[in-house]
Amino acid sequence: MAFAVLVRGPSMVPTLRDGDALIVRRGGRAVRPGDIVVARFRSRPDLLVVKRAVRAQDGGWWIHGDNDLVKDDSRAYGVADVVGRVVVRYWPRPGFMLKFRTG
Repeated sequence: MAFAVLVRGPSMVPTLRDGDALIVRRGGRAVRPGDIVVARFRSRPDLLVVKRAVRAQDGGWWIHGDNDLVKDDSRAYGVADVVGRVVVRYWPRPGFMLKFRTG
């Protein structure tokens, strides 16, 4: 089963940016370190986040954002339970961004 997620905030820059739209898959192959996942922290079950899986820990995952300046990940909230694995970014499409020159 798959669902869509919209990225909010800078925690996954430069890999993902605010406004990127993703398709997330529940099930399928097992999560591996390095995968980008959607998860909920056990200490903040109301918060759905997009982060990178670092390592399995205590029956869940230790997850980090790619932007080291933003620490709203397992360093702040501890272990998370993975909801699904990101399989594709569908917006903006690769190569869709146009560059405009002025002057």
